[in-house]
Amino acid sequence: MERDEAREYLESLVDKVLRVHTSDSRVFVGLFKCTDNERNMILSTTHEYRCPTEPALAEQVSSEETEGPKGASNEPLDLTADMSRRFIGLVVIPGQHITKIELDQSTRGAQSG
Repeated sequence: MERDEAREYLESLVDKVLRVHTSDSRVFVGLFKCTDNERNMILSTTHEYRCPTEPALAEQVSSEETEGPKGASNEPLDLTADMSRRFIGLVVIPGQHITKIELDQSTRGAQSG
């Protein structure tokens, strides 16, 4: 991709909702505002999502086991664990910790601009 094409593509992402995954398993969902040469990103109106902690998962497993098996006793448990979420507003995500960036398709056509 040529430098001008890359710049145009990045500019087209401004004010779009992005999901940014980091090396510590967190996910940030917010409006893309800017980036720099070190790949640091700034998102606004951002929510942070975290995977459940080990104690929370252990508690859910033990509660499923006490309810009794739904099928054969040797079948693996089918657990659903929700990620915790908090609003953090404006955030700078260091480029060295970014592992994946996704354009949120569900809001892609919903925003006018």
